[in-house]
Amino acid sequence: MLSIVLAQASVGGGGILGQVFLFGSIILIMYFFMIRPQQKKQKDSKKFIEEIKKGDDVVTIGGLHGKVYSTDSDTVILELDRGLKVKVEKSAISLDFSKKPATTK
Repeated sequence: MLSIVLAQASVGGGGILGQVFLFGSIILIMYFFMIRPQQKKQKDSKKFIEEIKKGDDVVTIGGLHGKVYSTDSDTVILELDRGLKVKVEKSAISLDFSKKPATTK
């Protein structure tokens, strides 16, 4: 009878190690599928904002499409249409349309 109790106790102890391994693997999977891509996206976005130059076609967070007319340290002046110029923060620019993807027919 005592040997059965000891056998069950040793099997239960291995379950804790398995749970720790499972929990660690879930954290690792979350890092590679959620946290790491988000950090890469933030890094690319920051690099893009720092490299904005005159003549780039961009889109703001609000959806305004325009061409960069000039840049300052924190702001960008966009030329929207027929000489209409708008001053926006660099952080409000979300996309670069200078590199248009090739269309297939």
